[in-house]
Amino acid sequence: MNAIPTDLHPSASAAGKARKGLSVRWAALHDAAEAVAALAGIAPERPSAAVRDFPAQVRDLGGWKLELARSGIDDLTAIMQPGLAALLAVNARGQSAAAAAQTLWQEFLAARNALVRLAPASPASKPRRPA
Repeated sequence: MNAIPTDLHPSASAAGKARKGLSVRWAALHDAAEAVAALAGIAPERPSAAVRDFPAQVRDLGGWKLELARSGIDDLTAIMQPGLAALLAVNARGQSAAAAAQTLWQEFLAARNALVRLAPASPASKPRRPA
């Protein structure tokens, strides 16, 4: 049996999903990305403050940016879920999935970083000016 979940749509109550859905889905995407990185032979990434704070930042913005973020997360999930499942299937057959995993990892980073640019940088991630 596979220890890495490939279902990136965690269940939640309607009220909880409205409030926490974005954060939960964002975290699930990053869990899947960690598995992809491991299959690619890439060291786990330490997410920046901008990546960690993205759900809260974009939720605070609301409007079209929030809707675009939700849509982008749905799109990224649609890429990662079958991609990870395929990588795990290849790996389970004893074949190397490293090259395909590296490609999926790079696609994940490009899409994720584009989403993060929707929200302003959090105070923790802004460079400090010398006094």
